[in-house]
Amino acid sequence: MPKRIDSRPSQTAQFTCLARAISFMEKRPCFKSGDHVARSLLPALAQILIHLPPFRSFIRTAAGKGLYPYVVARTRYIDAVFEQAVTAGFAQIVIFGAGFDTRALRLQNGSGAIGIFELDAPTTQNAKLDQYRKRSVTVPPNVVFVPIDFDRESPAAALERSGFRAGERTLFLFEGVLMYLQPASVDEILRTMHALAGDRSEVVFDYIRASLLRGPGEGKDAADTVAKIGEKWHFTLEEGEAGSFLAARGWTLTDHRDPASLDELFFKDAAGKIVAHVNNVHCLVRAVKC
Repeated sequence: MPKRIDSRPSQTAQFTCLARAISFMEKRPCFKSGDHVARSLLPALAQILIHLPPFRSFIRTAAGKGLYPYVVARTRYIDAVFEQAVTAGFAQIVIFGAGFDTRALRLQNGSGAIGIFELDAPTTQNAKLDQYRKRSVTVPPNVVFVPIDFDRESPAAALERSGFRAGERTLFLFEGVLMYLQPASVDEILRTMHALAGDRSEVVFDYIRASLLRGPGEGKDAADTVAKIGEKWHFTLEEGEAGSFLAARGWTLTDHRDPASLDELFFKDAAGKIVAHVNNVHCLVRAVKC
């Protein structure tokens, strides 16, 4: 059966872009992210609406309990990892399912030496590039856009035809991606990236907690929401499984962030009070090639 993203841009990617644009406008420090480019990728009407407080309030709550704080936390976490890779002299960064990601424009610190590859479904990628052209946004020359269907095409082949250099230190980012793929595709991708990566390469991804989908509640509600828009979740991990899952594919877990630790990291105010909670469905992991 054809997937929705074969014919139209990803709605979840569009929501993430809108949430980031709103987050950049936040007055509350805990909720403010640095994506000053996201607004440029929004349709003209949305660019007007985000200046209206009732609209921003609606978006914060419409997608489900804790999702907006999660997008903010995930954006800030991966922004920091991206910046660390640039500072540490990584040779390449590969962004899988890039959607409307703007890190290549925001976080290079003036360095064009690093190769950045954005992989995504052609419909979503073309929508992003169209917005860049309409808004006269200049894309750095070291950024390569690679169209791909992750369930049908080898990521190694897609990268090879795009100038990726195997054996060099690389950061692989999978933000809001792996849960939409079949488990066999996730297995192949992580094993392939390990084979292509140089020493001390890293991978960052978020995943769905399998236990939250087995009964009624927040997890099942979130799964039903994405399924209704044609972007169903397929890949999940059990509690405590991330380390062994990664090790079996050649990666060593270096950081694991469950919902409670994300709250602690990003939503604790000066008095030590937790002021917001991310949803209870997602976790973030970071790993290094072993």
